[in-house]
Amino acid sequence: MGARLRGARLSPHGLRHRSAAAAGRAAERPRPVARRWTAGMTPEKDAMEKAMADRFRVALTRDILDSRGEPAFGRGALEILERAGDIDWEYLPRVVPEIDAEHAAQYDAIYVNIARVPAAAVAGPDCRLRVIARHGVGYDSVDVPAMTRAGILVTNTPSSMPRPVATTVLTFVLALAGKLFLKDKLTRSGRWHERMDHMGTGLTGRTLGVIGAGRIGQEILRMARSFDLKLLAADPVVNEIELAYLGARKVELATLLKEADFVVVSCLLNERTRHLIGAKELAQMRPGAYFINVARGPIVDEPALIAALSERRIAGAALDVFEQEPVDPANPLLSMDNVIVTPHSLCWTDECFHNMASTGLSSIVAALSGRKPEFVVNSEVLSHPRVKAWLGS
Repeated sequence: MGARLRGARLSPHGLRHRSAAAAGRAAERPRPVARRWTAGMTPEKDAMEKAMADRFRVALTRDILDSRGEPAFGRGALEILERAGDIDWEYLPRVVPEIDAEHAAQYDAIYVNIARVPAAAVAGPDCRLRVIARHGVGYDSVDVPAMTRAGILVTNTPSSMPRPVATTVLTFVLALAGKLFLKDKLTRSGRWHERMDHMGTGLTGRTLGVIGAGRIGQEILRMARSFDLKLLAADPVVNEIELAYLGARKVELATLLKEADFVVVSCLLNERTRHLIGAKELAQMRPGAYFINVARGPIVDEPALIAALSERRIAGAALDVFEQEPVDPANPLLSMDNVIVTPHSLCWTDECFHNMASTGLSSIVAALSGRKPEFVVNSEVLSHPRVKAWLGS
């Protein structure tokens, strides 16, 4: 593209600033002249030309800031935008539950953490948006088909998540097997003498199964080998040879549920996987087995899981995700002594967030520079006329 990207700096409060030199260059830059429609000119082409004549505008959703007003991923990743060139960026002025049509009319790209992106946001005639960049792997909060129809790229950050999420799974496995939190409670409450009644579970020769063997599932298997666990994987897409290389055996879901001592959910949430695990599936698990979910809450029928745990039909669970988030403080799962719960954030580390932000912001810069980002969720959008008009091959 002919236009280059200009960086803008933000104060900790999210206000946009430009250096004096940048301001001077902006003053010298000729302002776009008004265009008169000519034969063959369409409103879409006219709007595209006007957008290309302006500086690019990028927004980051405000839910990515910590309590101090600083980006949770650290300021280092922001240098990607600072160095880019002809771009102005800012945080949205307030935390919003979803992106709306007003946002889509103001920005070329939006970096999204938790906020949803519905179809209505991009349905209007003034939509300027070109890129929705998700801070993370999952994109169930984005109406991807609607973005594709509107000619908007959806990107995510799959390369940054496998190791942190796999580490989370192994943290859960070790805590469940060793009854870590129960023994912590015994110690704090003066019940030291009860320790003989709470023997842990050794891992050697036990079986761990992952439901979903994509990047994250495969990293879980790779790291779990160090504990001499038998490994299973249920995934209709990944082939047996690829799994065998990791020391895992490909099986059907029913087989995994019957054989695994640790059942790990690590698949994406979509219409095929919503409530993939219900009462029928939980009934197939072994009485001494543990259930771990680090993917998305709605993959599991939560009332069915609550019933299985309260009736001790399975040994316990570790959950980083819930069907409704934030989780209701009255949710029975929170009061069960055989359940470990964390607020959809156990894998969040400085390293993880920095890598996610670096990947996500690089995707925005690449797209606005006319280059295909590394991770495009809706690859079919690349053939959309609107995208082909500004994105190089």
